[in-house]
Amino acid sequence: MSNLQGKVAVITGGSSGIGLATAQRFVKEGAYVYITGRRQSELDKAVALIGNNVTAVQGDVTSLPDLDRLYATIQAEKGQLDIVVANSGIVEPKSTADANETHFDKTFNINAKGVFYTVQKALPLISNGGAIIVVSSIVSSKGFPGYATYSATKAAVRSFVRTWTMELKERGIRVNTVSPGPVDTPMIDSQAESKEGADQVRAFFATQVPLGRMGQADEIAAAALFLASDESSYIAGIDLPVDGGMAQV
Repeated sequence: MSNLQGKVAVITGGSSGIGLATAQRFVKEGAYVYITGRRQSELDKAVALIGNNVTAVQGDVTSLPDLDRLYATIQAEKGQLDIVVANSGIVEPKSTADANETHFDKTFNINAKGVFYTVQKALPLISNGGAIIVVSSIVSSKGFPGYATYSATKAAVRSFVRTWTMELKERGIRVNTVSPGPVDTPMIDSQAESKEGADQVRAFFATQVPLGRMGQADEIAAAALFLASDESSYIAGIDLPVDGGMAQV
């Protein structure tokens, strides 16, 4: 039997990168998956790639009405929710000296507020014994120049997970974070002004990883699958690094 047979999952930021790879993994393992994202055209492409057992719900994780609509849709169509993967996030590198209020608020609204309310709004629907996986980052525990705001948001969601593990223990809901290291996704391209610049970013990150390369989205998805499945039934409150050893040595 597949690891997630009969389960219903929601994955925010599911139209590309880690979110899309996770949705593909979950469907392959028997789950029905709802993916979210802000751009309908990207969601449509993701649905075509996933192929079956998937519904896309356009929305913004910083909008509480959008989150209400997401969970109302799942309730109406499936009547259950077993797994939440809070994956939506942005990276906009800026030094502390250059970060303005707009940058600060945008980063915290999406990466911290968005995660908080994605989980809060799911609580009335998610099954007892369910699983919540929050995508954090190894930067939550390391200092990288230019990533002050991003790193702080990832530390915030790691803190959320510790608290939620205790708050939800009576319901048997397991809450964990997965923390990727450098992963080769479209987000890398968004951090550079040109293809050459993006290639330089990739080359630099590869030199920082003991395994000598960047990770792939499917490798993070494999970790998320483990945390979502009964294979991790005695694991709660942890941070699972998937980083090629970058933050470990």
